[in-house]
Amino acid sequence: MSKVWLITGSSRGLGRALAEAVLAAGHRLVATARNPAQLADLVERYRDRIRAVALNVTDDRAADHAVQSAVDAFGRVDVLVNNAGYGDVNSIEDTSLADFRAQIETNLFGVIIVTKATIPLMREQGEGHIIQLSSIGGRVGALGRAPYSAAKWGVEGFSEVLAKEVGPLGIKVTIIEPGGFRTDFAGSSTTIRGGRPEYDSTVGAVGRFQRDYNGAQPGDPTKAAAVIIQIASLDEPPLRLLLGSDAVRLAEENDIARMESDRKWRDLSVSTDFELGGGS
Repeated sequence: MSKVWLITGSSRGLGRALAEAVLAAGHRLVATARNPAQLADLVERYRDRIRAVALNVTDDRAADHAVQSAVDAFGRVDVLVNNAGYGDVNSIEDTSLADFRAQIETNLFGVIIVTKATIPLMREQGEGHIIQLSSIGGRVGALGRAPYSAAKWGVEGFSEVLAKEVGPLGIKVTIIEPGGFRTDFAGSSTTIRGGRPEYDSTVGAVGRFQRDYNGAQPGDPTKAAAVIIQIASLDEPPLRLLLGSDAVRLAEENDIARMESDRKWRDLSVSTDFELGGGS
């Protein structure tokens, strides 16, 4: 069945791969980007099944306009994909507060803004699916990408609460956690700095690895897009879905280490409770 999709950050990366796959599958699409001219080829090819809309996800009025554009063109929004985002590499010490704020504004508040713009419509429809593009960096802290991980961890917490609130209204929520995919995320979309010399063995090493890794990531964007379309067709989609063998491996290692640490310190953790029968 044809659905109406709204995808942020549609001009490149996973967003572009997903936009192409959604249209190829026969769905209708509101594709948003800071510069919608970059979507001209899709508009030319699919014409009445796509609308290209300018959207800076940190602008709540622009988000409202994007949702209204979907209603005006297609009458509804069935699937929202919050995909727009970026993550620079630098040490925490050497990342300015302005850079922290900029990355968190886009990666976290952008998700919040576009989600809030869409909820009333989906609530009135009595159905919908909100898909949040997080990252393995939203489950495992990504060395050298503190603002990005901080934002993505925020997306995860926000989306867990969202799922509990809107689930009874017929709205589904899925958090996608990709590993490395062969997009320009680690290329032109990313500013890579190693930080001061004291961080050469940590952040500097990440920066060097990132430059060599770009174009060699294990993830195939076309396959990721197909999986996301499959997830959007399910009556009971997962709350979380890892994408890529690297993401699965890192998540498993991290979860095991976290459980082992919790067990090690369990007695100290529970020692803070009031004694049974004691007063306040």
